[in-house]
Amino acid sequence: MNKRHFLHAALLAAAAPAIPAARAATPPADGPTVLTLSGALARPNRGALDPALDQLMSKHGLAFDQARSFTFAELAALPAIEIRPTLEYDARVHALRGPLLSTLLEQAGAMAGETTTLVLRAFDGYTVELGAADLRRLSPIVATHIDGTPLPLGGLGPLWAVHDADRIPELAARPLAERFAQCPWGLYSVHVVAAGGR
Repeated sequence: MNKRHFLHAALLAAAAPAIPAARAATPPADGPTVLTLSGALARPNRGALDPALDQLMSKHGLAFDQARSFTFAELAALPAIEIRPTLEYDARVHALRGPLLSTLLEQAGAMAGETTTLVLRAFDGYTVELGAADLRRLSPIVATHIDGTPLPLGGLGPLWAVHDADRIPELAARPLAERFAQCPWGLYSVHVVAAGGR
C-alpha cells in the first residue's frame, strides 16, 4: 500500500462509524486512538497487539502484550507546553503546543530508568531512539497544535514529537536542516524498552 492509499484509508477509517470488535480492553469513548505507548508499562488500558486489526503496527514490526492508548482529546486535555522553534521547512518560528512526552510516560506508568530506551515511530516508518539522558536534555513535547490549530494528518500531524531546538545550544549551533532528526512527525507509537527488554 502506498502512502497516498494509506492516508486515504486512514481518513476513511476515522470518519467511519465504530465497529464493535473483540478487544482485551474497551477503547476510550472520546475518539479513535492516535498514539499508542507500549512495552514496559504499569498502567495499560488495552491488550496485546492484534496482527489482523493493528495492521500498521504489525507491518512496522511492533509486538506487545499490553499498551496505553491515547485519543487526541485525551492528549489535548493534558497540561500543555508551548515551544517556539524555527522550523526547517520554512525557516520561520512557529508556536507548537502539546504535553511533554515525559507526562505521557508517567500517565502510562512507563518503567523509566537510566537504561530505558524509547522507540518513537511515525506513520511512514521513520524511527527514532531516545535514551533517558536524551529525554531529559531535549524535553520533547508531543505537539498537537501548530500556531493555534491542530496539526493535520497529511501535514506534520496529527502528532509530532518535537523539541525546542532554538533553546538547546548544541542544536541551535547546527544548520537548520540538522536540528530535528530526533523529531518524528506523524508520530503514532512510542515503545518503552527497559534494560534487557524488548
